[in-house]
Amino acid sequence: MSESIDAAEADRALKARHRAMWAQGDYPAVAAEIISDLGTVLVEACGVGRGVPGEARVLDVAAGSGNAAIPAALAGASVVACDLTPELFEAGRQLAAQRGAEVEWRQADAEALPFADGEFDTVLSCVGVMFAPHHQASADELVRVCRPGGTIGLLSWTPEGFIGQMFATMKPYAPPPPPGAQPPPLWGDEDHVRALLGDRVTDIVARKQTVRVDYFKTPEAFREYFKERYGPTIAVYRAISDDPARTAALDRDLAELARRFDHGTGSTAMDWEYLLLTARRTGGEAGA
Repeated sequence: MSESIDAAEADRALKARHRAMWAQGDYPAVAAEIISDLGTVLVEACGVGRGVPGEARVLDVAAGSGNAAIPAALAGASVVACDLTPELFEAGRQLAAQRGAEVEWRQADAEALPFADGEFDTVLSCVGVMFAPHHQASADELVRVCRPGGTIGLLSWTPEGFIGQMFATMKPYAPPPPPGAQPPPLWGDEDHVRALLGDRVTDIVARKQTVRVDYFKTPEAFREYFKERYGPTIAVYRAISDDPARTAALDRDLAELARRFDHGTGSTAMDWEYLLLTARRTGGEAGA
């Protein structure tokens, strides 16, 4: 009994750290300024909006400020956006209001979603659920809350793409992950996601695509932007803040990473690779 209590307390502490990490900086700015198109890409791949307006129920898991939830609502779906970090919702509410989208916002842990079995027609996540530490638990929840015949859609950074390589670059400077936690970019590996979902889905369609990022004038400008706004990068720098030599080394490594991916067009232009995967929940006919 004491071991289970200890495990539960450790998990609560881990989730509290995750919430705090994403609350720092300005992730809504990253989503809006750097990767704003990705939510629409995922929503369209999932076929949201092809039915009767308002009838389709969509859940955006680890929604952040609604990068996918808002396009889904604008496509005509009834949308719930959930995230472990409700501090991100205010920016999402403001953006939804500006665009005329109705979204329900709910705080929720991707590994223990507070929704009924089969409650949603489409369950999706845009570079979100990949950051939950226990991949199988999250995958099980994605499947559970999707109705038979419904759609599961995921857009995740690949291990070999820019963001995957950014995490690999930061890893030597970061504290060791807690036991059982898995690297986020594994969700960008098709075989890994297929294994997580197992025979509970069918009709898997997976393809790697890229988003062109030309927001930054220089590799150093990219580094400084992420140091100020992106929670995981902020957390790593804070972990080594008392070591100027390591801080300088990470500064060099992140700028060099951006330089390696730069197309050399005059200002820094990079293609960031992601895996776009959709699947149908088994147990029902397509479209049922």
